[in-house]
Amino acid sequence: MLRDDIIIKKAIIHILDSVVGIPVLSDKELDCGPDLYDFFKAHLEKITGSDDIKHCRFTEDAQIPMMIEGFDADNFVVVSQGIAGELFDVMQANVDIPAADLAVLLFRYDEKDYLGLLKMNYKSSYTHCTMADQEGNANEIIMQKALLPSESQRITEAAVIRLDDQDIMLLEKKYDVNGVKTNYMSQLFLKCHAPLSQKSKLDIVTKAVEQVNNKYYDKEDVDRKMEVKKIIHNELEEQGALDVSSVKEKVFADNPEMQKEFEEKLEKYNLQEAKIEPQNKSTVKKFEKQCLKTDTGIEITIPMDQYGNNDNVEFFTNPDGTISVMIKNIGKLTSN
Repeated sequence: MLRDDIIIKKAIIHILDSVVGIPVLSDKELDCGPDLYDFFKAHLEKITGSDDIKHCRFTEDAQIPMMIEGFDADNFVVVSQGIAGELFDVMQANVDIPAADLAVLLFRYDEKDYLGLLKMNYKSSYTHCTMADQEGNANEIIMQKALLPSESQRITEAAVIRLDDQDIMLLEKKYDVNGVKTNYMSQLFLKCHAPLSQKSKLDIVTKAVEQVNNKYYDKEDVDRKMEVKKIIHNELEEQGALDVSSVKEKVFADNPEMQKEFEEKLEKYNLQEAKIEPQNKSTVKKFEKQCLKTDTGIEITIPMDQYGNNDNVEFFTNPDGTISVMIKNIGKLTSN
């Protein structure tokens, strides 16, 4: 979603601090000015554009679908209070879930209405305060423990629900529930099926490539690591996606045993034939370059589109087993 195309109709904020013992629910909507609208739109754009997003569907025993059935501007406050109460009950029963303000938004995008649930976990930072007494003003520095994420910061827990079909875009983080790290947003609060995000799929596939590669090649084989990273980079750059079957054939070419082991590692995730399509540039940024460090402490960063181009950079293995790197055709050197 692009922030300029988001139209926020209504917004409300509820305070969910389990230390207080009860949720502090607002009875009135927020009176949003341009700055606050921009604040919410910026976060909605980041949330919906994240490759950590999971596209989910409610389970049959979920309460939220019944609460938002027929949801509109007239019952906005009451429904938002009910949703906040459901989340607070989960938080109060599990003390490791961080306190937060819950922003509930009714907005329109691409001619469809959405419900936004932004769990804005508190941040701690210092600020100033002024106290007056008989001797005059005294400026102090105090710790503020209930600051909200700024517009530039990333919200890690949120849900955006399309109201016509109740499709959910979910961003969640695991916290301890009865001693077990749990995706409580999907399992306990919303109660929805949460498949793997695009980022999680990419991480699983690249981890499987690394594990199989390390079994059959020396872990210190820089050329092999660069070659594998180049293949993945090219797939993402040229196709805009990562076809797992294509990667398997290119990375483990002419080695059926390695291909089989790679497939076996992906079977439990059902990713053997997957096509992974990351949307956010930051997700694939790590494949754009390779950082090398010598045993003498020298660090070299090589863009993957330059690897294999012997006109610009070339690796040599010397007779004594040491490695030389030659960087060529340098027009200008700069330092950071």
